[in-house]
Amino acid sequence: MPTEQLTVYIVDDDASIRDSLSLMLGLAGYRVSLFADAESFLAACQPDWAGCVVADLRMPGMTGIDLQAELKQRGSPLQFIIITAHGDVATARTAFQAQAIDFLEKPFDHTELIKAIETAFNAEQRRLDENRQSSADREKIAALTGREREVLQLAARGLHAKEIARDLGISPRTVEVHKARIMAKLGARNVAELVRLAVATGQDGN
Repeated sequence: MPTEQLTVYIVDDDASIRDSLSLMLGLAGYRVSLFADAESFLAACQPDWAGCVVADLRMPGMTGIDLQAELKQRGSPLQFIIITAHGDVATARTAFQAQAIDFLEKPFDHTELIKAIETAFNAEQRRLDENRQSSADREKIAALTGREREVLQLAARGLHAKEIARDLGISPRTVEVHKARIMAKLGARNVAELVRLAVATGQDGN
């Protein structure tokens, strides 16, 4: 089932193919955006776009492989699918080495494309979920006081209360109070979760 915020970006110089894929994917419930060439896609592309690119290999100007390389160079996380009527092993290898989801030769069965898009969307959804979790973790860390962050960093390195107390010049009892407050603020159920949050947000001192 298509995920609502994800889009299939079709980049193909053949208007009939763009229209055919747009109709097929639209009827299947996907959100679709169409581009006649790689250059117009790159001009419109925004950092927050999420989903996958379905690009023709041979187009006037930049090829689908060129577009894939340019997006990678820009740090775009968009998943990539190449479609072509002129495929060869070397080109397919180049696409896959750049982490393409699939390399489909025309005429391909629409179920093949749907399968590739679903694979791409699943990867995108994992990325978005991880980004949301990371953002939530950073917000939790931001709610800590400076002293609590110091205690968290030392605890995440495996130091015990007495060692933390010695390093910070406070009592072990005060360290335990800080740790209890940190656990509550971060919603951590145990030390392992505390360490995960510290490592994920760079609060482990490394």
